Amino acid sequence: MKFVTFEKRDGTIRAGWLLDQHHAVDMYEASGGVLPSNLLAFLENSDAFLERIASLSPYTNEHKGVYPLNELRLLAPLPIPKSFRDFYAFEQHVKTARENRGLEMISEWYEIPVFYFSNHLAIKGPGEEIIKPATCDWLDYELEIACIIGKEGKNISADGAEEYIFGYCILNDWSARDLQRKEMKVGLGPAKGKDFSTSIGPWIVTKDELEPFKLGKGFDLSMKARVNGVLLSEGNMKDLYYSFAEMIERASEGVTLYPGEMIGSGTVGTGCILELGEKVHRWLTPGDQIELEIDQLGVLQNEIIVEER
Repeated sequence: MKFVTFEKRDGTIRAGWLLDQHHAVDMYEASGGVLPSNLLAFLENSDAFLERIASLSPYTNEHKGVYPLNELRLLAPLPIPKSFRDFYAFEQHVKTARENRGLEMISEWYEIPVFYFSNHLAIKGPGEEIIKPATCDWLDYELEIACIIGKEGKNISADGAEEYIFGYCILNDWSARDLQRKEMKVGLGPAKGKDFSTSIGPWIVTKDELEPFKLGKGFDLSMKARVNGVLLSEGNMKDLYYSFAEMIERASEGVTLYPGEMIGSGTVGTGCILELGEKVHRWLTPGDQIELEIDQLGVLQNEIIVEER
């Protein structure tokens, strides 16, 4: 299933799932209030709610609570995750980005999957405008995939971690590289270079839909990024050095994970301008259209704008 959050023409914001390529189900309305109106509440009891959906009569385009997609505005599928941890799990990206800065690979990266916390209150969805930070001259995209936690757990082993995953979505970890570079010289961060915006969407695909594509430590899913229609980045999720199960094991060590938390993969190889270099493409500027596309997960598009003062 593909879960979405959307705004109706009357301004009501609801959650549901895609019925087909042209229709979405408002799960609260369609179930007569049995299912919640937002996805975070759904995730907090997702096993029971998924069983409830399976027990309902098959939906049709004429069913109550079913709306044409062209009458809805898709929002971030999980508008306010409970938290957002972003890992650094693709080896090619780490090595190339460090080489471009004249740095050697560090052995510690191969010992543990590392992450940082980003701003879970600055989430954007498909089609939303991304405001370029006023003091940023080196604005970058990052082509990533995220998993959404669907079950509470602590000290989760990698062997059993997949049962804690609800689903996956495209993630764009926007980066102000000049701000990031300066703050990381102090030995902390990234923080201010990241906290202005993160895009996810257009929907969350439940993990069962990706099982046929399982390969290596990930899935055989092509990952692409285009700027103004020009293909710049191309990678594959199967190239993960650390699996999401290993990331969850690390994140939950001594800490409880809760439904609705989001975990990012880090950037796939070639998945940002920092890695590609300015000879391939300049830093992003207002008016640029950025599209991230991942097989089975859809296309996430955003435009860069300048903040009005």
